[in-house]
Amino acid sequence: MFTLYGFGRVNSKVVGLTRDLRVLWALEELGVPYRVHGLDHPAGEVGSEEYRRLNPFVQVPVLEDDGFVLTETGAILLYLAEKTGGLMPTDFQGRAQVMRWCFAALTTVELPLSQIVMVDLMGAADPTGAQRRPGLVKYAERHLTALEDWLRERPYVTGEMFTVADILMATVLREVRHAGVLDGFPRVSAYRERCEARPAWRRTLDAYEQRLGVPAGSAR
Repeated sequence: MFTLYGFGRVNSKVVGLTRDLRVLWALEELGVPYRVHGLDHPAGEVGSEEYRRLNPFVQVPVLEDDGFVLTETGAILLYLAEKTGGLMPTDFQGRAQVMRWCFAALTTVELPLSQIVMVDLMGAADPTGAQRRPGLVKYAERHLTALEDWLRERPYVTGEMFTVADILMATVLREVRHAGVLDGFPRVSAYRERCEARPAWRRTLDAYEQRLGVPAGSAR
């Protein structure tokens, strides 16, 4: 059975944004047995020596598979897809395209979006945030424009099949779902909503909210 080290308690500002959701979604889509080891982030459990042995960067999540430990959400999702044969094409070039879009989500699209999120979360605590935000939005819009065009004739980023690349891309896009950044990109917004309409995502959020002890709907 897979063990996922995810959040058991977290600051209310980041509920629904934590990256363990990516792995939880994949596990639900794949229908494999797993358990969640919830970590109390405000209490400092992530910084314990025990957890550092699992992830030297003290980040969440971590996946354990019968003693094999893996970190980084992109690597974890690709591992799960390869091991189970789900959420991934069977042909070599098809798998390469999925890997391409996993990297695109995490290294191209997420880079400016994550910075916008941090500016918005920090608010007045970031003295230069208000000055930097417009430039970050323009930076993000360049990538979102390309993605908007790419999705013109494709329901998902690699074509007709929903894959781990879509889990990564959709969760990256939802980071700014309330920030107005996606307002001018109807196909991108529709793509995110299409991915999040999947039953596995709804199950993921329900279980996540229950584990964190937050009101139903607060992670949406």
